[in-house]
This record gives sequence, structure tokens and C-alpha cells, in this order.
Amino acid sequence: MSDIKQLDVTIMGREFRVACPAEEEETLLEAVRMLDTKMHEIRESGKVIGIEKVAIMAALNFAHEYLHVEAGGFDIAAYQRRINLMNATLDAALQDQAELF
Repeated sequence: MSDIKQLDVTIMGREFRVACPAEEEETLLEAVRMLDTKMHEIRESGKVIGIEKVAIMAALNFAHEYLHVEAGGFDIAAYQRRINLMNATLDAALQDQAELF
């Protein structure tokens, strides 16, 4: 079982205490740096005011980037949508076949 560490981190000048497994400390600290940087970029753009709105916009940015990650030259989100469509098509076709058995 891994040890849980309590870390004090600063995001947008505010301090937070977070817990994480000891072996994940560096990853968590990198995530904090990324979030702090993204939130500062959003605030400096002048288009979003209020820490909560800045945090939401940062989260949306990260979620959007995650869904559009390109790995090996293809868009994972696009392939997920195509797979879901193929599954729905197969399910519909198999539903008709179920009546044969």
C-alpha cells in the first residue's frame, strides 16, 4: 500500500492542501503547474473575470484538449464517435437477427 502525502500547493496565489500517493507527487505538482499557467493565461486575456470562471474555463480548455488529442496522426475523439456509430449500427442489425433464433 502506498503512503499518502499531504502537499501544500499554490494556484492563482491561493494555497490548497491536497493529498496524493507518494509516488504520484511529481505528477501532481506538474498538474498544478499546468493548471496555474493555464489560469494565468486566461485571466491575462482579460476576457474572463472571477476566479471561479477562470477555473471553469481552464477545466474546459483541458477537457477540450484531452478530447482532441492526436496520437499517431489521428483524432481519438473522432474515432470514438465512429466506433460508437458502428456499434449502434451493429446492435440494430443484430436486433433483427435475434428474431431468427
